[in-house]
Amino acid sequence: MRVALILLLSAWLMGCAATSSAPVPRGVPLAVSSQVAQAAVLDLLAERGYVIRHADAELGRVDAVLARWPGYRVRATVTPDGSGSRATLSATWGGRPLPPDRLDPLLSELEARLAAEP
Repeated sequence: MRVALILLLSAWLMGCAATSSAPVPRGVPLAVSSQVAQAAVLDLLAERGYVIRHADAELGRVDAVLARWPGYRVRATVTPDGSGSRATLSATWGGRPLPPDRLDPLLSELEARLAAEP
């Protein structure tokens, strides 16, 4: 009985020590400056109901969460890319990486918004 309890406890603790893999980013090139792109990312996420937890213009990074079970976290990175910029999104859902293709609607909407701007 004692050995079984020790084995069960050990197996349980090993499960806690396992790390999940990092989310795979999904990116898109944009024909606007990185400042304009980052502002558009902030607006898009806020309008979708995400709470902006951290935004750093120098790093070009935005961290946002959606307070809905099981919890979504999105990290957006905007970097200069030639004459434009590149927006990259990655996300987790309930602490697990979200498949990158699930970010396509956000990226498509971002592209559409920036294409519509004068």
